Amino acid sequence: MVDTTPFTRAVDHFADRLRAAPQSRLQRGGAAEALALARDLARRTQLVEEPGTEPREMPDAGMFAAADQITVAGHDLALVLKNDDEVREAVRLVEEARERAGV
Repeated sequence: MVDTTPFTRAVDHFADRLRAAPQSRLQRGGAAEALALARDLARRTQLVEEPGTEPREMPDAGMFAAADQITVAGHDLALVLKNDDEVREAVRLVEEARERAGV
C-alpha cells in the first residue's frame, strides 16, 4: 500500500491557507486556482475509477467553497494513487497551484 500522507498534507495545507486568506486574495485568483486544481484532481480520480467514461467537471461552488473542493477532490485522489511516483506528482501539482494562488 502506498503512503499518500505527503499528498494529503499538501492538500490540507493549501486548503488551510485558502481558508485563512483574505477575500481580496481569493478574488485575485486564489479561488480560481484552487478550483482549477480541484477539477484536475477530480478528473484524475474519475479516470482511474471509471476508465473509458468522460470525466464530469466539478462545478464552481464559489470562492468560499474552493478550500473544501480541493480537500474533497484531493482526499478522493489519495484513495486511488498507486505508487510513490504518482504521490510525488500529485504533491507537485498541489504545491505549484498553491504558489500560483499566492497563499
